[in-house]
Amino acid sequence: MPATLVTATNIAKEVYLPQLVGQLNREIIGLRRVEKSSDGVSSDTGGKYVRFPIRVSRNPGLGYRAEGGALPTGGNQGYASVQVGLKYGYGMLLLSGQSMRLLKTNAQAFASVMQDEMDGLKSDVGKDTARIFYADGTGALATLSSASQATANTSAVNDIQYLEVGQIIDIVSTGGTVRGSARTITSITPTTTPAGTFVYSGADITTDVSTDLVVRTGDFAGTVLEPNGLSSIVKATGALYNVDPATQPVWASQVDSNAGTARALSESLMIRMVDNIRRAGGQRPTVIFASLGVRRAYFNLLTQQRRYTDTKEFAGGFTGLAFSCGTEIPVVDDPDAPTGKMWFVNEPSLTEFREEDWTWDDTDGSMWSRVAGFDQYEARLYKYWEIGVKQRNANGLLTDVTEN
Repeated sequence: MPATLVTATNIAKEVYLPQLVGQLNREIIGLRRVEKSSDGVSSDTGGKYVRFPIRVSRNPGLGYRAEGGALPTGGNQGYASVQVGLKYGYGMLLLSGQSMRLLKTNAQAFASVMQDEMDGLKSDVGKDTARIFYADGTGALATLSSASQATANTSAVNDIQYLEVGQIIDIVSTGGTVRGSARTITSITPTTTPAGTFVYSGADITTDVSTDLVVRTGDFAGTVLEPNGLSSIVKATGALYNVDPATQPVWASQVDSNAGTARALSESLMIRMVDNIRRAGGQRPTVIFASLGVRRAYFNLLTQQRRYTDTKEFAGGFTGLAFSCGTEIPVVDDPDAPTGKMWFVNEPSLTEFREEDWTWDDTDGSMWSRVAGFDQYEARLYKYWEIGVKQRNANGLLTDVTEN
C-alpha cells in the first residue's frame, strides 16, 4: 500500500510530537514548574475562558465590646471574579512537494526531513515560550531607545536579547499603531550590554519614536494576543485579567525599583522583598529567577561574605544557589530572564491554563494541507493557553540590579 498523507500525519503525530512536547518541558526553565490545568476551560462567544473567584477583603464584623454593648455589625468575605481568556499560539510547518513525495519513494528520507523540522520547531517553540514566561503579553521583543537613526533601516533598542537575524517584525507604538510591518532583521550589532542596534529590510521607517515596540509581525496592533508573563503578572499597578488593584488593592504584587538607576544587589534588598511579600500575601516565594548577570552578582555577594556558594539540588529538580531567609529559597539562573531583574515567585499561585499541550491541527482529517498556487504542503501546530495567577500579591520583583 503506497504511503499517503495519512502516513505523513502518523509519522509527525505519533513519532515526533511526543518528542517535541517532552523536550520542551526540559528546555523551559521557569514555566516547566508551573502547574498545568484544563479544569474550568469553557468556550463562550468571543473566545475560551477560565473563571475563578479571588478573596479581596476580610470579614469586618470583628470587635470587642463592654458588657451589654451592641455587637459588631455582621460582615462577610469580599470576593472578585477573575476571567482569564486563553491566547492562541501557532507554529506553521511548510514542506515542499518534493519532500512530501519522498513518502512514496523513500519513507526513511521523509522521516529524516521530519526529524530535522521537528528539532527546529522544538527549539523555536521552546525559546519563544521561555521568552513569553517573562513577557507582558504585548509580544514586545525589544523597545526602541531612540527614533529613526541617521543610517537608513537601522533601529536602536534598549535590549537585543530576544532579537534574532531572520525574524520578521513590525515596529508599533505602545498603543498599537503600526509604524512599519513585515520587515526582516538582517543584522544585529551589540553596543553596550544589553543595548544594541539592528538593521531591517524594506523601506526605511521614519515615523518611529523612542518607546515603540519591536514585535513579531502581526503579534500586536493594540490588542494583547500573547499569554501574559511575569512582566504583566508581577506588577503593582495596572489591571490584570478583569481585576484592577486601583479598586482592589490586594491585587498588586510587590515591586522594588530604583527609578531606572542601576544599583548593587544586597541581601538587605532581597530580605526586604521576601518580607514585603509575606506581609502582603501571607506567602513566601518558592523560587527566585534571575538573569545570568544577576545570578553572578548574587554569587559575588556570597563570595565577598565568605558564604557557601556551591550549587544545591532543591525539591522539584531545581539546581541553584540558596538564599536563606527563614528558609532556603533557590536562586535559579535563566538565560531567557530579562536583564537586571530578580523575580520572587510563589509557584503555587500560578497556573498554566490550557485545553491541551501543543497539538497538530487535523480538523479536516489530515494535518497536511496543500498550499494554493504552490507545490507545497503546510501543517499547523497549535496551543490555546494562558498563564493565570490566583494570588498576585504572593509574588515580587526587584529591578534595576547591576549585573556582573
